[in-house]
Amino acid sequence: MNTAEIPWFGSARAEAPAPGQAVNEAWLAPPLLLRYWRTVLRRRWLILAITAAFLVLGLLMTLFTTREYTATSTIEIARQQDRVVAVDEVKPESSFIDQEFYQTQYSLLEAQSLAEAVANDLRLVEDDKFFEMYGAKLRDGALFGKDRNARLTKAQREERMREAAKILLDNVSISPTRGSRLVTIKFTSPDPAFSARVVNAWTKNFINQTLARRYEATSYARSFLENRLNQLRERLEASERAVVAYAERQQIINLPKGAPNAQGQVAETSIVADDLIALNQSLAQATADRIAAASRSGSADASHEALTNEAIGNMRSKRADIASQYAQLLAQFQPDYPPARALAAQLAQLDRSIAAEEARVRRSLGSDYVSASHREAQLRERVEKLKRQMLDQRRRSIQYNIYQREADTNRQLYDALLQRYKEIGVAGGVGNNNISIIDPAQAPDKPSSPRVALDLFLALLAGLAMGVAVAFLLDKIDEAVRDPAQISELIGLPLLGVVPITGSEESPAEVLKDPKSPQSEAYLSIRTNLQFSTDHGVPRSLSVTSTQASEGKSTTALALALSLMRADCNVVLVDCDLRSPSVHSFFEIANQAGVSNFLSGEDTLGRLLVDVAVKNLSVLPAGPTPPNAGELLAGPRLQMLIDELRQRFEYVIIDSPPVLGLADAVIIASRVEAVVYAVEANSARRGTIRTAVSRLLQAGITPVGAVLTKFEARKAQYGYGYDYGYGYGHGSKDSVTV
Repeated sequence: MNTAEIPWFGSARAEAPAPGQAVNEAWLAPPLLLRYWRTVLRRRWLILAITAAFLVLGLLMTLFTTREYTATSTIEIARQQDRVVAVDEVKPESSFIDQEFYQTQYSLLEAQSLAEAVANDLRLVEDDKFFEMYGAKLRDGALFGKDRNARLTKAQREERMREAAKILLDNVSISPTRGSRLVTIKFTSPDPAFSARVVNAWTKNFINQTLARRYEATSYARSFLENRLNQLRERLEASERAVVAYAERQQIINLPKGAPNAQGQVAETSIVADDLIALNQSLAQATADRIAAASRSGSADASHEALTNEAIGNMRSKRADIASQYAQLLAQFQPDYPPARALAAQLAQLDRSIAAEEARVRRSLGSDYVSASHREAQLRERVEKLKRQMLDQRRRSIQYNIYQREADTNRQLYDALLQRYKEIGVAGGVGNNNISIIDPAQAPDKPSSPRVALDLFLALLAGLAMGVAVAFLLDKIDEAVRDPAQISELIGLPLLGVVPITGSEESPAEVLKDPKSPQSEAYLSIRTNLQFSTDHGVPRSLSVTSTQASEGKSTTALALALSLMRADCNVVLVDCDLRSPSVHSFFEIANQAGVSNFLSGEDTLGRLLVDVAVKNLSVLPAGPTPPNAGELLAGPRLQMLIDELRQRFEYVIIDSPPVLGLADAVIIASRVEAVVYAVEANSARRGTIRTAVSRLLQAGITPVGAVLTKFEARKAQYGYGYDYGYGYGHGSKDSVTV
């Protein structure tokens, strides 16, 4: 299993091995985060050393760093300006959702022109101490000449101005307050009073530049409007002259009528129209008079006029009185009675007078009718004449109206621009300000940097980060095998077990005497795993090899033999490392005869076997070192030796030479049933291990598994359970003598 497949910390572990399978190191491997943590613990002293170095470096930098003082000022930038006059500005105001306005203001606060204005306001160009305070260097003599009292040239002043502005911009900080219209301006320098001066000058010049930009905008508008007003004034005069000249030529006389409208215009009407209106009204009245006179001139109307005539009425009343008197006299006297005849004469006279008066009334009504008709005819003739004049004037007024409309349009444009010109003049003179200072800068009484606590904390974090990074880097480039889970990744073999290193000065053989020691327990686990390597249990013949010498292969071979012996199995331990034998030293026996003798042709195997003082265990030493060990092992007698030993013993355990540099291990591995590969923890290099295992695989030999030897659980911080925290006791009755 790849380490990427190993569960994370806190999750379920990999599936345990099923019966019949060797222990998979992916199942034994810790979670990934736990492996990282153990890497940190394993190299904790390196991490602590790097952290301590960073802390010391941070402390030294803090102590030797120049004290810096930061002055702060807060200003408010409003969207809506406070208006002194009710006139519009030339530049439109930003809406509530228009964030470009504020972004523009923030950029203007960090503009080069503003920094140069502050430098000019504080006279920093001539201040050599200012440049020295920030460590400005001599550059082609532009900043500081040899004679500092000499007058600066134009080029030097420009260079100083650019340098001063750059220094100011590098040390100023603009910080908008989120969700508000407030902006904080900060400046840092070694001089607290100078920091406050710069911040206050910064806010003042920013306000002045804002007002100046607004005034420049109105100034441009005024200049533009002045030119337009002059042009419109000339056009207005020309159009008005054209109107007057045309009216004079065409004899068009218009009189004002009514009050001016909202635009200041007065309606006009011509004299002909006024005359036509008046005569038309008179004609209507004359027509009515004529009709009335015609109506009165009829008989019915004449009788009506006679009845309503006062003279006729008086005479009729007088006649009625006389007729009444005449009737009274006739009641008593005859008609020829003189008084009666007198009254009759009066009645006749009154009748004649009434008839004459009625005739006069009728003649008067006829005369009125004739007069009304004549007057109507005259008025009608005059109206018709005025109509013709009116139509003629209308034809002549078409061009006049064109001239008049042009003049009115020019007058409206002129009046509108003149009004706007006056408004801009007033607005530009007022100088509206939408920026206000909330908190002016004060000289700080405490330095803003260095901050000892913060600097040390940052140094601590940097040191820890660097230490951990170095630890992981070293862990990555470390070629030693430290994690049992690396065995499968490295050589593709199952892990049979992990053997802890002895914690005492005793030799491995002395430690293995105690069956309850951690090492014996580890090899017991290895023997148990070997039972699942074949279908018949532990291989009958197996060799133990390694990459190079001193990796614990001989100890592993001895431990496996002792473990099988304790299981009441008849075991023989064979030392086939003819070049550097070591098995005889475990039992303190002589190495005068052994494997080399048998391979050389001696057939008496019983004489070569050594019966050590351990039940069910025999040892076959290597014997004298031959000059041609490889040739002896490559001969047929090695197979004869293994076959004869298998007939005599249940298990044949062979201590094989290392793989690298020799062919002995490959030859021996090809003769046995199984091969166990020993790898020393924290020593063997991965590249050499791969090379050695590749030699075996190329020869068609696949080891049944690997054993990680000399593993230091506490030092490696892997904690695989080899430090049990208690002991079984020493020197028990079950111990063996080796």
